[in-house]
Amino acid sequence: MLWLEPGLYLRIEELENGPRPLPLQSGFNMETAYRVLGCFNPSETSDAYYILANDRDEIWFICNRHVRVVGMESERKEFRYRLLGLSL
Repeated sequence: MLWLEPGLYLRIEELENGPRPLPLQSGFNMETAYRVLGCFNPSETSDAYYILANDRDEIWFICNRHVRVVGMESERKEFRYRLLGLSL
C-alpha cells in the first residue's frame, strides 16, 4: 500500500481495451470526481491501482491508466462529487 496526500480526487478516463477492470463497466462514470482511498502497487507490474468507491459504494482497485487528476481538496470529506462544467 502506498500512502497519498489526503483529499486527492480523480476522474475516470477509461482507455479503450485498457487493463481490467474497466471502470465504466464497474459502477463508475466520467462525470464524477472520486476520492482516493489508497493506492496499491503490486510488485509484478509497473501499474499502480487506486482504491476508489464507485457509485454503488463498492470498493474497487482501478489501474492508474484509467484515471486523471481533478485536484487536492482536503476540506472535502465525501467519497465522490459531481463535476460541473468539466471541459476535457
